[in-house]
Amino acid sequence: MTIQLAIYAMLIAMLLGLAAGVAAAVYRGRWPEWTANGFSLFALSVPTFWLGILAVLYLSVQLGWFPASGYVSPFEHPLRGVYYLTLPALILGLTHAAVVQRQTRSSMVETLTADFVRTARAKGLGRGAVIFRIGLRNSLIVVTTIVGLQLGGLIAGAVVTERIFSLPGIGKLTLDSVFTRDYPVIQAVVLVITAAYIVINLLVDFLYTVIDPRMRVSGRAS
Repeated sequence: MTIQLAIYAMLIAMLLGLAAGVAAAVYRGRWPEWTANGFSLFALSVPTFWLGILAVLYLSVQLGWFPASGYVSPFEHPLRGVYYLTLPALILGLTHAAVVQRQTRSSMVETLTADFVRTARAKGLGRGAVIFRIGLRNSLIVVTTIVGLQLGGLIAGAVVTERIFSLPGIGKLTLDSVFTRDYPVIQAVVLVITAAYIVINLLVDFLYTVIDPRMRVSGRAS
């Protein structure tokens, strides 16, 4: 369950962070940048546990938009499972979305002011192609590195979110093991999280070659 929550939260973080970062880079000095920067400042400043409690109080108890607790496996009921994970994933992903937004904005501002971008514009390349095909794609190396590190942190840091929403996962298992002094289980959890970090960083290294073919290592001798 923790892996499902972490992946869902990272998808939300990427969608929100990339959209806000691109808007802040393209519309520098105007209201989209101010809004995106205000969002990132809010998401980084508010503690996850406090935001989660407020979300349960207002979005679940008062408005009834989301369930306050519980879990349904997406493999059994896909839509219902996604519905139960939406609010915890949103709360967990907001902080990471702010990090992605800041990195995307910083990298895209540097890319969009480069000489090769001005050359592409001078040759008549459209605004959308310049922003997404050149600006965003050349910024994805930095963003991919951040996302890889954040995904490992999501798996390890889901303890509070799982506790607030009563979700069965690594976080609940870890806390229960600490309270009962079940040291073998704690060691196993640490081992699993460490292995997840290693696998995720290996996948990130493979993604580099997909995003930028120039980073592929050729086996042919020169």
